[in-house]
Amino acid sequence: RNIFTNEDGSESEAFRHFIGGMQRHVPNALVMFAPYVNSYRRLTKGVTAPVNVEWGYDNRTTAFRIPRSDPAARRVENRIPSSDANPYLALAASLACGLIGMRQKLTPKEPAGHSANEADIELPRGLIEATALFEADTALGELLGGSFVGTYAAIKRGEFETFMQVISPWEREFLLLNV
Repeated sequence: RNIFTNEDGSESEAFRHFIGGMQRHVPNALVMFAPYVNSYRRLTKGVTAPVNVEWGYDNRTTAFRIPRSDPAARRVENRIPSSDANPYLALAASLACGLIGMRQKLTPKEPAGHSANEADIELPRGLIEATALFEADTALGELLGGSFVGTYAAIKRGEFETFMQVISPWEREFLLLNV
């Protein structure tokens, strides 16, 4: 039996709480969905990548899409992970965020009935900000394990520091050559 569906075919409370958990905790787990500095370039208004935590029914502009299906196949599609995300970590983070929502009985916002990718950006805009939010989320830390969170965050901080030591072609062209 699908826990997202009641016996009569309607949406279960667990379904709504799962979405509530995704909305509350996915921004804090974004470093697992967007693991590299370059992963954040796609988080721009007006493009097809989700930039906030809206959800909706068969709405391809939302972060969390509920595809059309029969009640037995009801599911939540997380559209946030970038193509460079580790699928195992992205799946673990998605399930962890949803499980926290179910345990804490978090209520989701109303579903979006509009184009959500023109709304305000609600996700971290860079690797360091995402890493800090990941470390600060105690519920995620308890579920994923403190040693995993600490190790993963240290790796991401190290990668960011290495990135910061390189002058990009854009900086060279627009800042160094025009000053």
